[in-house]
Amino acid sequence: MLPAKKFWRSKRFQEKYGRIAGYLILTAMSCIFIIPFLWSLSASFKNLQQVYAVPHQWIPSPVRWNNYVMIFKLLPLVKFFTNTIYITLLSLVGQIASAAVVAYAFARLRWFGRDFFFIVLLSTIMLPAQVTLIPQFLLFKYLGWHDTYNPLIVPYFLGGGVFNIFLLRQFFKTIPLELENAAKIDGCSHLRIFLIIMLPLAKPALATVTVLSFIRHWNDFLQPLIYLQTFDKFPLSLGINMFKDVYSDLPHYVMATSMLSLIPVLILFFMAQKYFVRGIILSGIKG
Repeated sequence: MLPAKKFWRSKRFQEKYGRIAGYLILTAMSCIFIIPFLWSLSASFKNLQQVYAVPHQWIPSPVRWNNYVMIFKLLPLVKFFTNTIYITLLSLVGQIASAAVVAYAFARLRWFGRDFFFIVLLSTIMLPAQVTLIPQFLLFKYLGWHDTYNPLIVPYFLGGGVFNIFLLRQFFKTIPLELENAAKIDGCSHLRIFLIIMLPLAKPALATVTVLSFIRHWNDFLQPLIYLQTFDKFPLSLGINMFKDVYSDLPHYVMATSMLSLIPVLILFFMAQKYFVRGIILSGIKG
């Protein structure tokens, strides 16, 4: 048995109880952050009187499943979901493909000015998106892309985003050079090495990019608001905002619509959670 003074300072005590304290803090913070979600979920199954009832009733009684039926009658949700899926999937494909190609070039290929251009690329993170908003709008208007999906899709095929490039580059640099050298000896070109070796090994990082990009495109509100005018082309984000403005006195229907919009994001996150966490961890191992 260790003396009490040494026991408090022992590495075993600090690791064990430090971990317990960390779990308790994270659990408490999780409970705080999940309260708005639980309130929204509860309100989506209530009537108007129950939403404003004091004290608040967390478990609806009775549960009004009809709220989720009514929102489809009040709003063309199927059309909004279809538009959002179309924009999100095309943007996602372009973003992942282009970010992976650019990241591989920065991580594995040797060319003049590589490190300089990578620093320049990273420096653009400090540039607020609002700075380039007007030039982009004028460019897309000149191209005749106003009130089309092109401004929401095409730019993501031309780079994939600075953060995604950085994340994938960091992951590519953790892959041993011996694999690449062995492939070159067998006669593989850089394209085959990228497709056959790098991409399969980069599944955790690609899953991370997929989840983060999907959430961004699925919830994107500003760009559709700027470029789209036709009601039938609205994605879910604009539809919910319009619904909120028109039916602001019916918060239970607004909450039901918001809960439906969360379902695809939650499904994707839980399906890719293992790869998502692993990709974040491994991408920071090597600089």
